Amino acid sequence: MKLNREILRLAVPSILANITVPLVGMVDIAVVGHLPGTDSAALIGGIAIGTMLFDLLYWNFGFLRVGTGGLTAQAFGRLMAPCTKTAFSVHGELGGILRRALRIALLSGVGLIALQWAVVWLAFLVVDCSPQVQALASQYFYIRIWAAPATLSLFAFKGWFIGLQDSVRPMTADLLVNALNILLSIGLGFGTPLGFAGVALGTVIAQWTGFAYCLLAAHRRYGFSPLHNSFIHSMLSFSLDPKWCQEKKLSDYESTDYATSFFTLNRDLFLRSVGMIAVYIGFTVISARYEDMMLAVSTILMKLLMIFSYFTDGFAYAGEALTGRFIGERSADGLRSTIRGTFAWSFGLAGVFMLLYGLGGVPAFRLMTADPAVVDAGREFLPWLLLMPLIGCPAFTWDGIFIGATASRDLRNSTLLCAVGFFAVWFIGKAIAGPSATPETAIHILMGAYFAHLAVRALYLTLRAHTITA
Repeated sequence: MKLNREILRLAVPSILANITVPLVGMVDIAVVGHLPGTDSAALIGGIAIGTMLFDLLYWNFGFLRVGTGGLTAQAFGRLMAPCTKTAFSVHGELGGILRRALRIALLSGVGLIALQWAVVWLAFLVVDCSPQVQALASQYFYIRIWAAPATLSLFAFKGWFIGLQDSVRPMTADLLVNALNILLSIGLGFGTPLGFAGVALGTVIAQWTGFAYCLLAAHRRYGFSPLHNSFIHSMLSFSLDPKWCQEKKLSDYESTDYATSFFTLNRDLFLRSVGMIAVYIGFTVISARYEDMMLAVSTILMKLLMIFSYFTDGFAYAGEALTGRFIGERSADGLRSTIRGTFAWSFGLAGVFMLLYGLGGVPAFRLMTADPAVVDAGREFLPWLLLMPLIGCPAFTWDGIFIGATASRDLRNSTLLCAVGFFAVWFIGKAIAGPSATPETAIHILMGAYFAHLAVRALYLTLRAHTITA
């Protein structure tokens, strides 16, 4: 019972925060979908393609959250282990993890701003969409890109807080960012002449506000200072900060070993992100080829599918934090109990979502757009929603556990394999359907490919679970 309470203590705040994540996307779509004077499907397509471009960029930096969370959780476990328990401090190993991640985040964000025009040009060499959707997506991108340093830094902060077994600070940050984003999207979209552009500007303001909050929270709660150990100097000199742990007793690794481990981990996690990008970007790029109507339908379907992932990610984050902690403490019993407990809660949640998807599919579509043609076109795809809880649950839950174990090689391999599965199902299905296949048939094949990728991911990680419990 004590472990269940700990799982809920970590999961519930994350779930509350994650609830607002799909709401932001849904509100953005709802705002542009109700703007007067412009084709609703084109506006929704512009948001979809613009968001896809940021997914393309930001998922490459997923290691800033994933790697930071796993390393921090294990370092926290070593600190809390009965044989080495010492006074809690973020001025050694724990602070070094966050400072290194923030250096990468801020420098990368500035680099993305500098390369923004090249990114858009390259993207539309691949993405095939109508000229109106392309113009809207480009406008959205050029505004929102100015939040890049803040957005990437928030990845690092979230992983660090979760690794410290603290789900309250990231919850508060997410609630602040997402609530402000929603309010600004509505206010700037409907209440000013900005209209469509106001949705992107609201995101920029919200992200920088969240960055300021996290910096203040890390300092006030844990005494973290970015200026510690010449942070600014090391940023400007691109230092790798080889003296990772100032207090040798806090780490089992020499500084050079830690640097090697850090970059090996992030290399694997970067390749993992490439696999995820290939699937989710491929989904949007393919759907964009089948008219603005099918792009709008598939975009709304994906938003609805992701609602479940944001809920179950709460338990995945709990599994991540506790897995890393028990590995740091070298508690095999705690690790096995964590895996059993997180799966039990996740599958219970899956049952609830199957009921919600079964009853609320059409009303959810109506919330996303006022265009009855889009709602009618989406009706035949609603049965796909019922598969998400069954197949997504093991995939997302194992993901959190493997992240906590910093099992980056298995995470990398699972995601690259699932990308292969996605495209294999798509091309085989398309070949069977033939060139005369309707746009509706193509989207059904695309949905099948999406769920195939989840199934491959879940199966691979299940087969590899023995490597982290041995």
